[in-house]
Amino acid sequence: MDLIADRGRRVPVEELNTSRLLAHARKQAVQRKFDDMLIVDVDAHHYENEHFNDILPFMENDVFKQLAISGTSRNRGRGAITPQTLGYQDMGGRVTRYPLRGTEKTPDGSFRDVELGHRWMDAMSVDYSCLFPTGMLSIGLHPQTEMEVELCWAYNRWLTEKVLPESGGRFFSMLTLPFSDPDACLRQVEEFGHRKHVGGFMVTTVRNNLAVNDNRYMKVYRAIEERGLVLSFHSGPNWGEPIFKSCNRFLVAHALGFSWYNIVNLANWVINGMGERFPKLPVLWIESGLAWVPFMMQKLDHEYMLRPSEAPLLKKKPSDYMRDMFYSSQPMEIQDMGALETTFRMINAETQLMYSSDYPHWDFDLPSTISDLPFVTEKAKHNILGGTAARLFKLPPRNEAQKANLKKFGNLTAA
Repeated sequence: MDLIADRGRRVPVEELNTSRLLAHARKQAVQRKFDDMLIVDVDAHHYENEHFNDILPFMENDVFKQLAISGTSRNRGRGAITPQTLGYQDMGGRVTRYPLRGTEKTPDGSFRDVELGHRWMDAMSVDYSCLFPTGMLSIGLHPQTEMEVELCWAYNRWLTEKVLPESGGRFFSMLTLPFSDPDACLRQVEEFGHRKHVGGFMVTTVRNNLAVNDNRYMKVYRAIEERGLVLSFHSGPNWGEPIFKSCNRFLVAHALGFSWYNIVNLANWVINGMGERFPKLPVLWIESGLAWVPFMMQKLDHEYMLRPSEAPLLKKKPSDYMRDMFYSSQPMEIQDMGALETTFRMINAETQLMYSSDYPHWDFDLPSTISDLPFVTEKAKHNILGGTAARLFKLPPRNEAQKANLKKFGNLTAA
């Protein structure tokens, strides 16, 4: 029998499932009565690489399909030497849910990702969660645009046809756009935008080149806006980025990368007047924390006041457009509580910030990250943890206590 250390004692590997690993999270949720609050997680992940045998057959191009299937078969169990495989993401093996994931049992006939998802959601009292891929967040680095298009199409079909319908309505997604090909993006919006459990579309901002203000994308943004959906930009790290090659620690590349990619794209979005061109399009910036937002507000406002002629579409300061946008909370920097309070004020957090866990990644945040902040009002806590996202993604309360709280804090329209 294989044994592993768990809180000071040796237990069988098969006992360490998601519910047990999150036992403290469940205790915390009960103590804080989170079940009475509608909690929406706008950024959680699963490991789509475990399902390539199911995803790749949805690829339309037979040549690329054969290349992909052949490649995954040939490389199974021999992943590339990356920061992930070297142990940085699982903290050198200390985050046991990574190596033990394959041993966790799920009932026969259940969809594994949904079952595991419900376990961690129940432990944290999360009612709804927006499901994103993990490895495909770097799809923009693929040298072949055609392969990016094919993989996004296959993943989005698999997710909307096989996974989300099995979740009992608790999972939704903002589907991955093959952003290297604007025409392919539009096709996917038109094909998948009406499907159940699709709340919007997501651009993975880890890319070799990306110009969000390119005129070829205007039809894509308009199509998303017309459907009442959300456009999100999901960041990530890339130690191979030339500007980060001087970083000799993963910590530095990780800290800078998540902010950097969203910084660049938000600046281009704002200064090129996308907020004026698409005023009804909700835009959400994901997994880059919050500390960079005040910096960008200050910096862009300063530059704009000196050179307004370079941003002729703007009718107000860049920071005002940024306050119209939405932000996910994780990873929220909490070392200086005064600075965080200022950040909340500057971004109108009560209406524009949405909770995200980023589970199951190593640096995930529990709902208490928001609920325990000393300077946040009860109304703001309810909005950030679920009310704002419930309105944005049209998610109803799951019990009478949640319904009462939504009504109390002005979010009952979400029902």
